[in-house]
Amino acid sequence: MNEQSETTVSRRGFMGSAAALAASTMMSRYVLAGSGGRATKPNSNFNGVQIGAITYSWRSMPGSAEDILKYAVQCGISSLELMGDPAEKFAGLPAGAGRRRGRMTAEQQRDQRQRRQEQLDWRLSVSMDKYRALRKMYNDAGVNIHIVKFGSIGNQGMTDGEIDYYFNVAKALGARGITRELSEEAAKRLGPIADRHKIMIGFHNHTQLRPTTYDGPILSYGKYLGINLDTGHYVAGTNESPIPLIRKHHDRILSLHLKDRKVNNGPNMPFGQGDTPVALILQLVKREKWTFPCDIELEYRVPQGSDAVAEVAKCVKFCKESLA
Repeated sequence: MNEQSETTVSRRGFMGSAAALAASTMMSRYVLAGSGGRATKPNSNFNGVQIGAITYSWRSMPGSAEDILKYAVQCGISSLELMGDPAEKFAGLPAGAGRRRGRMTAEQQRDQRQRRQEQLDWRLSVSMDKYRALRKMYNDAGVNIHIVKFGSIGNQGMTDGEIDYYFNVAKALGARGITRELSEEAAKRLGPIADRHKIMIGFHNHTQLRPTTYDGPILSYGKYLGINLDTGHYVAGTNESPIPLIRKHHDRILSLHLKDRKVNNGPNMPFGQGDTPVALILQLVKREKWTFPCDIELEYRVPQGSDAVAEVAKCVKFCKESLA
């Protein structure tokens, strides 16, 4: 390693450490302020079942990495599936062009291509120091990042270098897996890469999932391919309980999404008011001593006078009582 590269690495390491120290100090003050001056950390592992949340649950609120951590602590949640966007913004991702409606001018198209290229160049060259700083900030507040969601990983046209970047981010954050939408084409692409990195890919379903979907070849393309089972969507799409599917494929489940939906593609409901057997699912996980996390995904309409933090806290309370 030459002198210039040593200086660059040292500077990056210092900046990452400084960012982590500043962020951790901020969150420590928040935790102390919220607990009457006593140092407390959240714990949402109830009788051996890890209850968490996907940070999409707080999409109606300001969504920086610092904001999200504050919400988790307020809700008493100690483990998260972190959406990729706030993590990348924390690490310094250049701004994108955003989505445009209608036909774009030639100049707008050039600007969009340029911004996409800038983001790609950044991903292929960025240090992992800021991601390690983000992990430290969360861990110091008592919150683990067990999964990060990069919904486009493995899509057609994505380079191997960009895919490797996403796996390296997951490692830097301390995550054991990455979630994305269900796709056999992506499974073929990602299977060998996930095996090499030893980081799981969890496929998330909507109402298209059927009881026999995972009997097909999708999980055969790599031993680190797994399932991010959305229990509410499954009930709404099949009119069946997800418990038999959970029993059958429990060894390939990266995580569950907990939501309560009505059958026949019915609406999302507060926990205990829909047709999803949320309490029975949690009791099964407890009884079988399975270790995958069960993550709240708030999708029912937030009542007037409430907010997403208060509603997620109600979901946490429901889970805790179900596991008592």
